[in-house]
Amino acid sequence: MPKDPVVLLPRLQQLLTQMGENIRLARLRRKLSAARVAERAAISRNTLHAIEQGASTVSMGAYLQVLFVLGLEKTLLQLAADDVLGRKLQDAELVVSARAPKHSSGE
Repeated sequence: MPKDPVVLLPRLQQLLTQMGENIRLARLRRKLSAARVAERAAISRNTLHAIEQGASTVSMGAYLQVLFVLGLEKTLLQLAADDVLGRKLQDAELVVSARAPKHSSGE
């Protein structure tokens, strides 16, 4: 039984399409053929083509294999590395406890 395709919001699909284009350009800059990258990544040429088109049906593992072949696998570590919104939300939840009362010097 085939899985239902993932339906993405248009903005998310645009991001995935741009990522696929970036992967394709990285492959071309390295002067690597699609067949060579697919072979090294242990995926089919059709899967590589789908990745370069930004297909949401391709597994993250396949995307990662291609990034590894291109020497770009560590770029995934940059995802959410500088999570400004997350830090602001975390800081907003910090509770500042009330200060202890001051002791008078006569005690």
